[in-house]
Amino acid sequence: SDVTKSAPDVIGVAEVENRKVLEDLINDPQLKPFNYGIVHFDSPDERGIDVALLYKKNVFTPTSFDHLPLMLTDNDGSRDYTRDQLLVTGIMDDEELHFIVNHWPSRGGGEAVSRPKREAAAALNKKIIDSLLAKDPKAKIFSMGDLNDDPTNSSLKKVLKTKANKNKVKSGELYNPMEQMYKDGLGSLAYRDGWNLFDQIFFTAELLEKDMSTFRFWQAHIFNRRYLIQSEGKFKGYPFRSYSYGNYTGGYSDHFPVYIYLIKEAK
Repeated sequence: SDVTKSAPDVIGVAEVENRKVLEDLINDPQLKPFNYGIVHFDSPDERGIDVALLYKKNVFTPTSFDHLPLMLTDNDGSRDYTRDQLLVTGIMDDEELHFIVNHWPSRGGGEAVSRPKREAAAALNKKIIDSLLAKDPKAKIFSMGDLNDDPTNSSLKKVLKTKANKNKVKSGELYNPMEQMYKDGLGSLAYRDGWNLFDQIFFTAELLEKDMSTFRFWQAHIFNRRYLIQSEGKFKGYPFRSYSYGNYTGGYSDHFPVYIYLIKEAK
């Protein structure tokens, strides 16, 4: 980061094949000095992909973690195996923070046909958030990941009731900084020459407090550096992906990462 001059303290990742690839990642010479830890569970997803949380061990200490299955059924009544939602609670600088890592069901078959599955994912998210708020109404909860929906879709606006205006977020409600970014035409992935902002981070009202002695939200961004962008060919201007039509292209991902800054007064 240009601002912190360091790597992120906490990283949510999706489309993880297994724990080994995470271990390879955190042991890469460029990341090893940061001493990352891993929270990962194998999920029942039929493609074998999971979500996980990486964290700097000297910054964040997990106190509990769980993976909550999303129970979906296909039209024929059989179970549609998809990614679990990962909940990690821990302590950072004497404060308790909760992170939910998501990879919601895809738009396979079309947005409208698959919409109920993402609404079900949002409902599970809401259940997790509500249960944390019931124990602690001031809980600082972040939900993040590839939601396969934009910030204005029903899963977020109707089920989770996320708000775009931080001045209108009341206690117990959720603020989504990505909604205004999306309305401004920004995106994290391109499809058929249009941009979507499926990669989102939203959080509870407590992170908008003016109290400088505790963690609060400062800014949200899409990490879309030039080296992450395809420079030629059919997908010029799109995120530079690792694979295209089954061939390895040496890129990074077909999504840009998104990130937020938290700030608090230095002791």
